[in-house]
Amino acid sequence: MNDALILVTFLSAVVILSVTAKRFNVPYPISFVIGGVALAFARNLPHPHFDPEIVLLVVLPPLLYSAAWSTDWLELRRNWRPISLLAFGLVIFTTVVVAVAVHAVIPGFGWPLAFTLGAIVSPPDAVAAEAIFGRIAIPRRIAAIIMGECLVNDATALVLYRFALVAAISGAFSLAHASLAFAIVGTGGVLLGVGAAAVLEGVLRYMRKYGFDDPTIASVVFLLAPFAAYLPAEALHVSGVLAAVTSGIVLSWRSRLFVDSETRLIGSAVWRVLTYVLNAFAFLLIGLQLPAIIAELQPHVRDYALYGAMVAALVIVVRLVWVFPATYLPRIFSRKTHAHDPSPSWRAVAIIGWSGMRGIVSLAAALALPYTLGDQVFPQRGPTIFFTVCVVFATLVLQGLTLRPLIEWLGMTEASKSRRREARLRIRALEAGIARLREEERRRESGPEIELAERIVDEYEQRINVLRGKVAKDEKQAAAENRTDRRLQKSALEAERRTIMQMRAAGEIPDAIFRSIEYDLDLAAMRLS
Repeated sequence: MNDALILVTFLSAVVILSVTAKRFNVPYPISFVIGGVALAFARNLPHPHFDPEIVLLVVLPPLLYSAAWSTDWLELRRNWRPISLLAFGLVIFTTVVVAVAVHAVIPGFGWPLAFTLGAIVSPPDAVAAEAIFGRIAIPRRIAAIIMGECLVNDATALVLYRFALVAAISGAFSLAHASLAFAIVGTGGVLLGVGAAAVLEGVLRYMRKYGFDDPTIASVVFLLAPFAAYLPAEALHVSGVLAAVTSGIVLSWRSRLFVDSETRLIGSAVWRVLTYVLNAFAFLLIGLQLPAIIAELQPHVRDYALYGAMVAALVIVVRLVWVFPATYLPRIFSRKTHAHDPSPSWRAVAIIGWSGMRGIVSLAAALALPYTLGDQVFPQRGPTIFFTVCVVFATLVLQGLTLRPLIEWLGMTEASKSRRREARLRIRALEAGIARLREEERRRESGPEIELAERIVDEYEQRINVLRGKVAKDEKQAAAENRTDRRLQKSALEAERRTIMQMRAAGEIPDAIFRSIEYDLDLAAMRLS
């Protein structure tokens, strides 16, 4: 009964918080973190205890794999220098600064525990940034750098987290040994990720070659992918995080060679729901565990809240302190760097500096702390989770809610430029389709086939003319015509849908045929959304 109550509470909270996020037009991670904290003040709710390793396993590999899948590999490679300075340099710098401050100020935090907390709160999260960037067009390079950083820095932070946790458990730490182990663990994780991607690609190609391919089965194979990379890597004591990330990047880049369009559509929907639920799970799980943690901190909750505010302010300030020197100093001391990569404006750097929202990775790492250390309770587990919640709450709410106004105030939006670029790219693709149809004209013999091909060409040309109108006309006029066009097409689709539903209700159309037509209508509706 208790498990059923937890499930019902969780699903109800997800629905309520999702609707709230839509209503107030805020990114859903912000709504989840506020809702999770609000749950801590609700009475008569269960306070579940989960195996920390299970939380880490269930939450992290799918989320990191999903982020890696949607990463633009070319942009990642093109911006590798600024991404590496943030994903490696800033993560290590933040970990060290937080550890030094926590060790000096907060009682009970020795060096291993202080470094564990520093590693937990050091990586910004891609989910919140992606949710905000999806609502406002910003320069592509800024988005690429931030998303690339959030992808790679998770691996850096979690490797540091593992080393700090081992030091906390064993009581011993060697910088030389840790540095060598860091290189081995990282390299091994990348190699295992490439190997796992190759094996899964081979499985999918085999299924397709011998007629066993099916979009649903392929989607299940892709669901296995992050675990197929993460678990062997962890078993071999190399970075499971890097393995999951690497497999996601490799499979995403090569999937166009062996995955059909229907599998992509189904897989995209599956992963969108999965990542949404996993984010909600971590944020709301924190809310269910906070009452027990706060009770553990009594009677010094106010002191710990001040410490949490200090850690949150520290991670925000450290990022701002880092990004400006890391952006401009390499260009000052290296003419080659400046020639190949001109200095960005200070406004772009300011946006990167303010995009340091913490989220799901930090929460999952905090929840993964063990309950016991040998025969004793793990020291400072409750305060560490509490400080992590403070950092996530402060950065998501403060930076997440002010990032969009900051981008608009700095004048870094480029909505019209983005739409024009998309229109030009769509025109190139449509022109390629027309060229292919023209090339095959000589091979067509029957009249109906020629007539059908000409009708398709006419449709392509009409779409090109619409897109060229978007590029050439005044933006407001083009937007108005685009809205009218979409409204008319949606109206026609609704008429089609009503007709097939009436035929189905009257028994004139079998259910299998109805589902097939409905699927085509849904695809058309998605194209208009």
